[in-house]
Amino acid sequence: QVQLVESGGGLVQTGGSLRLSCAVSGSRFSIGTMGWYRQAPGKQRELVAAITSGGSTNYADSVKARFTISREYGKNTVNLQMNTLKPEDTAVYYCNANFIVCSRDGCSTSSSWGQGTQVTVSS
Repeated sequence: QVQLVESGGGLVQTGGSLRLSCAVSGSRFSIGTMGWYRQAPGKQRELVAAITSGGSTNYADSVKARFTISREYGKNTVNLQMNTLKPEDTAVYYCNANFIVCSRDGCSTSSSWGQGTQVTVSS
């Protein structure tokens, strides 16, 4: 049973910092791209940042230069360092991992999600 366990959310004032972590366990398949998404009340879930297995990163324009995604390959962990937080960053943050599933018929990807962690930035 694949599990993605997130930690590090909480309440912080504007301009503060938080660090989110997500640990993946229970998978025997290789992990491809990992990422963080967020969903604010009444809004659609959106990509915040992603990192490939090779270390290439991608960020939403709204978080560039403030957030940094990183990966600990030996621990199957992805982190999101969030600095200079703004009230508009308030949302539930979800970890996502894509697994590369291969058989004699070829390879495909399978995606799993964490349960979400609340980040609240007060003004």
